[in-house]
Amino acid sequence: MSSPAQTHTDSLTILLTQEGPLSRFALIKAVLGPIMRLMFRPQVEGAEHIPGDGPVILAGNHLTFIDSMIMPLFCDRQVFFIGKDEYVTGKGIKGRLMAWFFTGCGMIPVDRDGGRGGVAALMTGRRVLEEGKVFSIYPEGTRSPDGRLYRGRTGIARLAMMTGAPVVPFAIIGTDKIQPGGAGMPRPGRVTVRFGEAMEFSRYEGMDRDRYVLRAVTDSVMTEVMRLSGQEYVDMYATKAKAA
Repeated sequence: MSSPAQTHTDSLTILLTQEGPLSRFALIKAVLGPIMRLMFRPQVEGAEHIPGDGPVILAGNHLTFIDSMIMPLFCDRQVFFIGKDEYVTGKGIKGRLMAWFFTGCGMIPVDRDGGRGGVAALMTGRRVLEEGKVFSIYPEGTRSPDGRLYRGRTGIARLAMMTGAPVVPFAIIGTDKIQPGGAGMPRPGRVTVRFGEAMEFSRYEGMDRDRYVLRAVTDSVMTEVMRLSGQEYVDMYATKAKAA
């Protein structure tokens, strides 16, 4: 009998080999892309900053649920990202369709509850990058509770230094207006996806356990995200703000 860890590894391997013109992602993009362009009139800026091949970390703000659907559909390369495993564990036809859709969009389900959730997410991102793929991460760790940009968690820095992958900061603007509160069907509106220049941190190789370096790298990424998004910055974690 396969262990949960082995099952997750096998599922990740399958996901990472599904790119190409006949992949589920290509099908979803072909069907949903025109619909989403019509609904959201997206303005994509700076996409040329994403390298055409090799490992890349996309790091940006997180306003609402639909962020993870919009940004990957308007990138030339397939983007992989972490999602709650509850999105793919539903029962019946609806559950299977949701699993097919979310994993086809590049979502890698991870159980993020408990003390090892962050480690699992980090190791998953490392595996994606070692395969030469694009991995997207929200350094805030959760959706903004009020539209402001919150302090980034240092997993982004650790991932960049462990893999040597460049970090391309991005900002999604307007999704909180088309899907307020992160729930329900999004409504028509204009969305902007803005990418900044790639950031490279190879000078910190071997320092991924130095908490001062990790914080400095994370803050430099968040500064770029703030510049791209125009959001007000709050120097506290979003999870703490939500719990207050």
